[in-house]
Amino acid sequence: MNENALPHATSMGQWPPFSSSFGSREMEEIKIESQLDLLRDKILLLGGKTEDAVHRAMRSLTDRNTELAISVSEEDELIDQMELEIDQLSIEILGSQRPTEHDLRLVVSVAKITPILERIADHASSIADAAVILNNEPQIGSYIDFSLMADIAAKMLHEALDAFTSEDAIASREIIARDQQLDKCYGRVFDELLALMIKDPSAANGAARLLFVAKHIERIGDYVKDICELNVYLREAVFIKHGANS
Repeated sequence: MNENALPHATSMGQWPPFSSSFGSREMEEIKIESQLDLLRDKILLLGGKTEDAVHRAMRSLTDRNTELAISVSEEDELIDQMELEIDQLSIEILGSQRPTEHDLRLVVSVAKITPILERIADHASSIADAAVILNNEPQIGSYIDFSLMADIAAKMLHEALDAFTSEDAIASREIIARDQQLDKCYGRVFDELLALMIKDPSAANGAARLLFVAKHIERIGDYVKDICELNVYLREAVFIKHGANS
């Protein structure tokens, strides 16, 4: 029989069964990839909203813009909703599909990064809440160091999200190391405000609020380090923590 010939009908007039397993696998892979692309898009959108919240929260303080501060707090609910949508999609992918090892790491990383971004947004909202109060009081000194801290933290976040997109473990390790700059700025601000509280007790309340603002920014840097550690896990399938392997 000619191997290239088309199959003949059986004696019962029926065609032999055709295996659709390849087509099914192909369709499943297309569906998984489509869902993973959507998951990436959603986490990056959440990251962009979070980064913007950090910028606007700090600007509401330095520019003494109470209306802007209120808008940051109001949008926190939107970020919470975005977190829920990402969680639901992650559960759907894990529950209905068979992702590869790398794809599984991607879903796990996103599931862990999502609440980290939500916490960063919470810190931004807390900074905005502090700004609402501080803007109604005489300004205590210069906010230059606060702007510097916020710029470092926001840039770290932006680059961490870029490193997630490109799965760049090297860049992620560099960002982790850069957190030391933020810690030094925080230490300087802490010492200056503490000295002010001792020198001028009447400024104690405002200085204490600014200490909390500085702490919120410093914590944002810590959370960015957590994101970068997950970026390394996504790329290299290894967990790093507290500077290990960094």
